[in-house]
Amino acid sequence: MTATASRAQRTRSVVLHLVCIAVGALIVVPVWFGVLGGFKDNGQLSTNPLGWPDPWVPNYLEILSNGVFWRQLGNSLLIAVSSTVIVVGAAAMAAFVFARYAFRGREFLVTLFAIGLMFPFAVAILPLFVLLRGMNLLDNPLGVILPQAAFGLPITIIILRQFFRTIPAEVEEAAVLDGCGSFGFFWRVLLPMARPALATVSVLAIVTSWNNFMLPLVVFSDQSWWTLPVGVQAFQGQYADDTARVLAYVVLSMLPALGFYAVAERQLIGGLTGSVKG
Repeated sequence: MTATASRAQRTRSVVLHLVCIAVGALIVVPVWFGVLGGFKDNGQLSTNPLGWPDPWVPNYLEILSNGVFWRQLGNSLLIAVSSTVIVVGAAAMAAFVFARYAFRGREFLVTLFAIGLMFPFAVAILPLFVLLRGMNLLDNPLGVILPQAAFGLPITIIILRQFFRTIPAEVEEAAVLDGCGSFGFFWRVLLPMARPALATVSVLAIVTSWNNFMLPLVVFSDQSWWTLPVGVQAFQGQYADDTARVLAYVVLSMLPALGFYAVAERQLIGGLTGSVKG
């Protein structure tokens, strides 16, 4: 390697590192500001936005001692977990059929689900509201759980179908020789092998549900059913002059989803790569 080529390679490496540092700073600095801002008051946010709090203000403890926050947290967990179980369970069975069986109209049905990815949720909010009102599902958690599961089916089916297709046919043949039927192969063999893909779609479903603001806002007029995103909006309106307390509420609202992602990170990466170990 010539000196010119070596110098060019070092320059590219330095530029790449600088770009990575800049991107990392764009992510870390706002998070740092939010977490530390929750321990400050408005005066400290103005004079010392990124430094350590002095003194430390117990905004987090005040919010955690409020029963409203825990009720909204429980509502978000109920809706997110229920939506995830429904969408992953239904999508896994549909993806199994689409991936392992050939029948007339299969690709047409898969295309219909793919088209669903291009259907914006905001366009459906008015007819969805009318439909839920006719079914008496307003102020009912099912009014949020079922639509969320329906809108999550397209991406979940596409990811799981692609993963199921990578599993060798020899595995299914061996399961059949051992006495497994179609459902036995799906339940005992395919789902355990697809654990990384299931983790991937579960993380996507939970995070999507956790961040959903519009649907709970439209469905729930009863404040006792509000989820955390709606609660954050209401809290911001109530404490519009107390930015530090709002930051604390936002940070606490993000922690459960971030914690779940941290736990499932390894499985998530494996599901995105689509690898199957023999």
